[in-house]
Amino acid sequence: MSAGLLESAQNLVAGLLDLGRTRFELFATELREELARLTTTILGGLAVLVLAALGLAFGAFALILSMDAAHRLAATIGVALFFIAAAGVLALQLRRLAAGKARAFDATISELQRDLSVIKP
Repeated sequence: MSAGLLESAQNLVAGLLDLGRTRFELFATELREELARLTTTILGGLAVLVLAALGLAFGAFALILSMDAAHRLAATIGVALFFIAAAGVLALQLRRLAAGKARAFDATISELQRDLSVIKP
């Protein structure tokens, strides 16, 4: 085996290892960004959910108590229907938002696909 062929093989392996390291660093960076975004979203969403639930519960309670005794049952049913309708609207919006979201690690996947297309003849 000639020295030039051995050196060429070593350079190819070193290049592939360097390329793999670069792609792994990109993946790690995207993973950290995705985890930070997910953590912030979960904590913020929970805070909003708790505060909104408290506000709505106190508002509904005040509305029901402000009615005459004869109309309290109708007010309670109306408030319950409002909450059910609001939950349905929010569920539909959440589904639409989740469907329009870009895939996680999209940049890493596209780079790996580009690398594969360059390697394969």
